[in-house]
Amino acid sequence: MERKTALVAGANGIIGRTLTEHLRTNGWDVTGLSQRGGPGSIAVDLLDPADTRAKLAPLASATHLFYAAYQERPTWAELVAPNLAMLTNLVDAAPPGLEHVSLMQGYKVYGAHLGPFKTPARETDAGHMPPEFNVDQQQFLERHAGDWTWSAIRPSVVGGTALGNPMNLALVIAVYASISKELGLPLRFPGAPGAYDSLLEMTDAGLLASATVWATRHQGAFNIANGDLFRWRELWPKLAAYFDLDVAPPLRMSLADVMADKGPLWTSMTAEHGLSASYADVSASWAFGDFVFGWDYDMFADTSKARRAGFHEYVETERMFYRLFDEFRKARVIP
Repeated sequence: MERKTALVAGANGIIGRTLTEHLRTNGWDVTGLSQRGGPGSIAVDLLDPADTRAKLAPLASATHLFYAAYQERPTWAELVAPNLAMLTNLVDAAPPGLEHVSLMQGYKVYGAHLGPFKTPARETDAGHMPPEFNVDQQQFLERHAGDWTWSAIRPSVVGGTALGNPMNLALVIAVYASISKELGLPLRFPGAPGAYDSLLEMTDAGLLASATVWATRHQGAFNIANGDLFRWRELWPKLAAYFDLDVAPPLRMSLADVMADKGPLWTSMTAEHGLSASYADVSASWAFGDFVFGWDYDMFADTSKARRAGFHEYVETERMFYRLFDEFRKARVIP
């Protein structure tokens, strides 16, 4: 059997890192692409067409392109140009033998970031008023597919262990709980009052990687989630118990604000507990935590399309959190 070769854009992120590991474990030749580069990956500026072509020229044997890159901008409208440009530049520079392009999306396609939306969200749901870079990216693939096929993967909030990532909710909870414990405080839910009772779901990074590779044998968009729903009201006390913390009534607060001055405390915790990560490494996702904990409406999608097509993997979300916390502890990220 011919060995498959993959390019993973955004290889250092919470999604790309786990996907890269999954591919290599399953016998793929993988080259990671990221702005910073690093072990097993190359540094490339996907906003620069010339740099992208030059860096991809030696990778002419690649058969699959997995796109999980992202550029942040101050406003939603400003996100469109750079994020569409990166995908366009990468596909335009792709090897002639390319077989499949996988695009990582999310529930923003359904307007989940704007406010209450129809749940469960389905891949056939009507779109919403642009701008929306995820939609523009998918339309680009639809227009240019021919010799290669495409898939669009739509996870919920992803659970993983990447540090320095702006969207790692498990790390937000782990560090928030660790600091609460250091200060002798109970673990208070910091989000909007209604968010404590809303229905949510998450997507384990390992399950997502498996689904992403599975989808290369198909074409179209697929919602991918763990397979269970939860409310913070039920789950939060269980997560607190993992850290041997009591729970006090929820109190709305901005983690980005209240954690802004905790660097010195983390430094002392690092010395006391022999921690391996700096505060900069573990504090990149506070704003994302505020965003997720502010969802005072249901946030879940219908994943039956993927099941009907043959993907049946499942992860229990509560156990996922415990496993991720265990991994953080094993790596000395948290006490």
